[in-house]
Amino acid sequence: MNNAGFRKELLKTMPGYSWTVHKTDDPRRLSATGIQSSGFNRLSTLNVIRTEREDFAWYEVKSMGHGTRGPWGQTIGDRTLARALRGLQDHYERRANNFRALAASLQNGRLTPEAQANNVQGVSL
Repeated sequence: MNNAGFRKELLKTMPGYSWTVHKTDDPRRLSATGIQSSGFNRLSTLNVIRTEREDFAWYEVKSMGHGTRGPWGQTIGDRTLARALRGLQDHYERRANNFRALAASLQNGRLTPEAQANNVQGVSL
């Protein structure tokens, strides 16, 4: 696959990002950075690396939140771009659910036993 084909695949899979395909020294490896922004604020950055292996392509994706110098989050790899991105999204959703449950436990722990009994849906009183 060449740079133009890689860009087309990125735009088809993640059209909400502005993509830059980078030059690489290795012809079996393609790299791109996608930016999602609102005005001058960078909301999200994706980095995608496509590596040609003997009989298949391997995609490695990672993301970063706000700004340009933040730490990269989790890195996920898979045989298709869509599956790698879905794996990354699933990872972040699992992490969010874990933190949401911990926050709800702390909130519920601050309530009196009577208020906890009335707090059926996790809404604080």
